[in-house]
Amino acid sequence: MSDTADTGERMPDEEHRTRLRERRLAAARNAERVLARLGFRGTLRERLALLDAARDVYDLDEPADVYGDGVVEALEERTAGLLGQEAAVFFPTGTMAQQVALRCWAARTGSPAVALHALAHPEVHERNALSQVSGLRPVRVTDAPRPPTAAEVRDLEEPFGALMLELPLRDAGFVLPSWGELTEVVAAARERDAVVHFDGARLWESTVHLGRPLDEIAGLADSVYVSFYKSLDGYGGAALAGPRTLVEEARSWRHRYGGTVFQQFPAALSALVGLERELPRLPGYVRHARVVAAALREGFAAAGVPWARVHPRVPHTHDFQVWLPYDAEVLAEAAVRTAEETGTLLFANAWSRRGPDIACTEVYVRAAGLDWTADDVRAAVAEFASRLDG
Repeated sequence: MSDTADTGERMPDEEHRTRLRERRLAAARNAERVLARLGFRGTLRERLALLDAARDVYDLDEPADVYGDGVVEALEERTAGLLGQEAAVFFPTGTMAQQVALRCWAARTGSPAVALHALAHPEVHERNALSQVSGLRPVRVTDAPRPPTAAEVRDLEEPFGALMLELPLRDAGFVLPSWGELTEVVAAARERDAVVHFDGARLWESTVHLGRPLDEIAGLADSVYVSFYKSLDGYGGAALAGPRTLVEEARSWRHRYGGTVFQQFPAALSALVGLERELPRLPGYVRHARVVAAALREGFAAAGVPWARVHPRVPHTHDFQVWLPYDAEVLAEAAVRTAEETGTLLFANAWSRRGPDIACTEVYVRAAGLDWTADDVRAAVAEFASRLDG
């Protein structure tokens, strides 16, 4: 599609980016083949159809929830059991859940300092909410694009009351430590008399890399937050799990933060469906993501792309990054045109500039991607690469 109007003047950059984004989202909806069909990109009718399975996970003749009882309580109990925690409380957002958890721990430890990675979600995506809303003071352990080490936690120059670990660390490439590294980091925090909180928005899919069940992983921490929509395809919502006394205090703060919503049954039911349907499938998605990642590397090498990086080389979860030596808009245009012309969308997500003619995107592998063979991936790479120079 041309970026030039009849006058010969180039379309303004913002208008061009908006149109390209609209084309990308349309391609994600209409492509015959994708690696992941994310539920939240569907139509209202498609999203409502998710509740067709609700009758299999909860008695729909029970009264609807009011301010967190009924089906919301059932979801909380199920989540606490899966994570091996005493109790759990439902929150409308993860941002709210983690602020409440960390301020509760700050009151217990007497320290508002929260040690965390510079790429952790509160530092990158929450507009300084920890400090601006909850009076907490983030202390960055490291800004290296990898999980923090035990030595970094042990040698942090200032005291802190809580260590927050994002598992996996999304903005570093959905990376995880090894099980041994994770236990060492937790031990280092304990040596500093700090509590440990897991930002486990995507903890559900971490079991393959860590080689441990969910309850054993969550059992390392004093509290755990999990999301119900990022991998479980729910409508939204989150849970904070931990000791019963912490959870009960968190309920009070949830009310103060405006998070005790009158009725949450659609989100709660969709979360229960996700736990029943998607949670058992996640290990299969992770294993197939490794097949896709290897085929991407092979495809780019065969296509003669100057260099390409799949990060991590062997994905830790079913999500990972791809880095290529082109301008972000060039890559976005090639991805969209490939989908429009072939019906196959290899790269469904936005490309972000990471330097001069260097860009990165995230690749997700879900149920739709399980049908892709390594040959399919390599063929899709060839189609995509053939449109880069144009």
